[in-house]
Amino acid sequence: MNKKIVILGAGESGTGAAILAKEKGFEVFVSDSGEISLPYQALLKQNDIAFESGHHTEEKILAADEVIKSPGIPETAPMIVKLREKGTPVISEIEFAARYTDAKMICITGSNGKTTTTSLIYDMLLRAGLNVGLAGNIGASLALQVAHEKKDYYVIELSSFQLDNMYDFRANIAILLNITPDHLDRYNYDFQNYVNAKFRITQNQTKDDAFVYWAEDPVIDREIKKMNPSATLYPFSLKGKAHSDTVNAAYIEGNNLVVEAAPEALSIPVDEIRIQGRHNQLNSMAASIAAQILNIRNSTIRESLQQFAGVSHRLQYVATVRGVRYINDSKATNVNSCWYALESMKTPVVLILGGKDKGNDYSEIDELVKEKCHTLVFMGLHNEKLIEHFAPLGIPYVSTDNLHDAVQACYHAAKEGDSVLLSPCCASFDLFHSYEDRGDQFMTAVRKL
Repeated sequence: MNKKIVILGAGESGTGAAILAKEKGFEVFVSDSGEISLPYQALLKQNDIAFESGHHTEEKILAADEVIKSPGIPETAPMIVKLREKGTPVISEIEFAARYTDAKMICITGSNGKTTTTSLIYDMLLRAGLNVGLAGNIGASLALQVAHEKKDYYVIELSSFQLDNMYDFRANIAILLNITPDHLDRYNYDFQNYVNAKFRITQNQTKDDAFVYWAEDPVIDREIKKMNPSATLYPFSLKGKAHSDTVNAAYIEGNNLVVEAAPEALSIPVDEIRIQGRHNQLNSMAASIAAQILNIRNSTIRESLQQFAGVSHRLQYVATVRGVRYINDSKATNVNSCWYALESMKTPVVLILGGKDKGNDYSEIDELVKEKCHTLVFMGLHNEKLIEHFAPLGIPYVSTDNLHDAVQACYHAAKEGDSVLLSPCCASFDLFHSYEDRGDQFMTAVRKL
């Protein structure tokens, strides 16, 4: 009798997992408590996969031999609690897909910079002519690609939610960019739980694998000393070659970014790197180390650094209106990400904050807000916490509950030479479907000014 696999959630990852499971001969059932979008319904029907939309049938789900769940479903969800009590294995789509490929896995996590670094590595590998797929939080689901294609390499962006349900998966190159408080509402408001989730990217690694990380991140530094990873370590740093008792594989020296993860070092002036800002120096170092480990030529790495234009919704220039630059940084869904955005601003700023708070501590950006912002615009259904925190700073603010009013408030507050920065610190789900939806609507509103 065929093993029964149930997939909970029929988005990109769930639908991909269902198609792969069906191809591998499992009895497959897909269940989503929300409405499954029509394109995914069509894919499931096309592959003759049974599914239900808008509800869960408990007896069918509890009859599974194994469950693959969407990263968005928390461990506290009633159905997951019942599956755990029954002892049913619950895994991620990435964990499942990796069973059916022997491709090299280049995996990227961190509180900030994941998408940029993942996209940059993918760009480098493509330029080098490698047979590579892009998966995880961006691109098609890993499972769907494993079902339909045969890649030699996968570059995978991994959130803490995805890592939570990965057990036997092994990253050949694991990259940990940084760890700052995020998603604390998902981790019982215990930062260490979130840290532990991020470090799962190193599980199952051996000395033949690589662990690339930011040496100056205090949380990463502390955890590495506690756990002593098995993989070969490749730290990178903004502060030069030496770091305590280690030697950095990439670092900033004067005005040059230097990468020494291969016998022949790469050195490139910082101002030649197309994506600018301190955070992007870190992203560029991490990506370049991974490329050198994979024996990509320095000339190809240099070309990518000079030409890669970045990702949408991350410090994305929108337009200049009446001498005011409008910047879409909707991807800044946590406080640390907003910190990097503000740090990169060279003009006075009108800053848009707000959305679904995830247990944020806004004090991290207080000094930069005082230094760079002359007006704050709050955009959310619940702005009380923002007002309580920022009002004592004495900076003028406007509280709005929709995007149109927020953009109008910025238009009236900004002066020629200013920048209006959407860098919300919060998730988008109070007013928008996603951070992409928020960013797209912001850009549309700006272009109508």
